[in-house]
Amino acid sequence: MDPLRFRVEDVRFSERNVTLRLPFRFGAATVRSCPEVFVRVRIRFADGSTSEGCSAEMMIPKWFDKNPALSNEENFKQLRDALMMTRTAYLGEAAARTAWQYFAHHYRTLLGAASQVGLNPLVASYGPALLDRAIFDALCLKLGCSFAAGMSANVAGMDISSSGLADDLADFDMARFLSLQMPRTQIAARHTVGLADAIHNADRPADAPADGLPASLEAAIARYRHRHFKLKLCGDTQADIARLEAINSVTEHHALLITLDGNEQYADADSFADFFSRLTSHRSLAPLVAKTVFVEQPIRRDQALSQDVSSLAKRIPLLVDESDATLDAFVQARSLGYTGVSSKSCKGFYKSIINAARCALWNSQGQSHFFLSGEDLTMQAGIGLQQDLALVGWLGLSHVERNGHHYVNGLKAAPEAEQRNLLLAHGSLYERSFDAVRLRIRGGQIALVALQCPGFGTGQPGAHIAWDAMASVY
Repeated sequence: MDPLRFRVEDVRFSERNVTLRLPFRFGAATVRSCPEVFVRVRIRFADGSTSEGCSAEMMIPKWFDKNPALSNEENFKQLRDALMMTRTAYLGEAAARTAWQYFAHHYRTLLGAASQVGLNPLVASYGPALLDRAIFDALCLKLGCSFAAGMSANVAGMDISSSGLADDLADFDMARFLSLQMPRTQIAARHTVGLADAIHNADRPADAPADGLPASLEAAIARYRHRHFKLKLCGDTQADIARLEAINSVTEHHALLITLDGNEQYADADSFADFFSRLTSHRSLAPLVAKTVFVEQPIRRDQALSQDVSSLAKRIPLLVDESDATLDAFVQARSLGYTGVSSKSCKGFYKSIINAARCALWNSQGQSHFFLSGEDLTMQAGIGLQQDLALVGWLGLSHVERNGHHYVNGLKAAPEAEQRNLLLAHGSLYERSFDAVRLRIRGGQIALVALQCPGFGTGQPGAHIAWDAMASVY
């Protein structure tokens, strides 16, 4: 059956402010509150019928554009501008298109238009990332299929060969690749240790919330039984070594797997190589080093894809994240020695699928082990979390970075009715504790079976969201 074509008839944006219970520091930025944007899309089919879908994402400042001259409010405006530019483009389509064609047809045009007004490719990708997820949700709800079933059947109509995008995959059998994906029933939560996080219970800050939830790494492990960890680096070798020793004293007997996040804190490959040599020379950190499987984006984004890191990559696999700003970035990164790339919903789920296909193709050719890793920008409980988990679960990833449940008090910012409805609809994914519905983690694992529901992890139009309670609509 040919993929369904439709026109995007209506797109609306709403926002809800989310206050963090603990400050989250990454690089030079510390986040204490942030808007979460919700997207509603209505699509109309040739027979006149319609379907509605939705998506959601935090608007994290100082990640998409780290220019220190920009305020948080200016960062938020950049993302709103990207959303509105995408809405204008998608609503302006006269012809009916498949879900994939909406993305593919507008990809380069939106990058160009964003560049003209000073928006970088990561910011520009935010708009399509949210709209494409809402569109695919509407399509799956129309067909009565889950995200996994819909993607495996290619109801989006992904057709690389005729799109003019990702030409390196022009001869790749994408339909077969999609059909072979088997969604996981559970996934490990890779716990992020931010730069402002307390390590031991004794380090808990005096102003930590008295809400009963963990306020230190030690307490988080005790509650969630984490076995996978992501450790942030600040770029100061002495400070990072000391902090990693403190972390190791807590995780040594728990950790199965560790990743390090360089947060673009190193000027070049040589400076990070010096840090890594210092790290591996510390005998006390040998257990941590032995469990470290890759390092994420150690070099600042304006230099990362201009330096050969092949020698360093022979010592530790390197993953490109912030520099993975365009569809061809992973191809470029590969030529420099990177073997990994992040899957982030804010960069677009089609990009994740394309990069996963590249890993499958390159690995089948007997080359180095290329890999996709699930990363996250404090993804919140609710539709944003559900869609990201549906994606990484379908891609077969065994672990995914999760930190939103630690820094935010679950769905406390949402109306009680919305919390109750999400818990009823996705009971194995959520729990009610400490006066809020929140992500359920047992033994360090997240159950994914509830996401085998119609839609893109939603289960029904509107995904139980209390739209009328939103703070703003534009």
